[in-house]
Amino acid sequence: MAAAPRPDAGSQRVNSIPVSPIPISLALEEIITTGVRQRLQDPAAAKFGTMLAGERTLNGRQEIVVCGYVTPRKASGATHVDKPFLAKIYPDAGSSFDLVAMGHETQNGGVVVAGACRSAGLPIETP
Repeated sequence: MAAAPRPDAGSQRVNSIPVSPIPISLALEEIITTGVRQRLQDPAAAKFGTMLAGERTLNGRQEIVVCGYVTPRKASGATHVDKPFLAKIYPDAGSSFDLVAMGHETQNGGVVVAGACRSAGLPIETP
């Protein structure tokens, strides 16, 4: 299992260049949920909430920025709180998925991720 990204990575790797909002197709949703689930302790039990996506070209590279919420479960069955996440998908690289940050890993992690999403033009509401 890959190590979870640090929550403060969002503010460093998203940039404040806003995205153009796009609808999340079933294919895009599959890329997102599969990518996030790979970083969770119990992937099959995860529940996804609100997700927003937008696209932009940054440094000559097309990217889709995704912000949303996931509610993971521990192997014991205990439910965690909703975790905001921020990810990038690169269509020109076989739709490769990069989980930039997931909140609530630290005390202020959720605030950092939500702020980075807002800066990108994808304000996610707290569930």
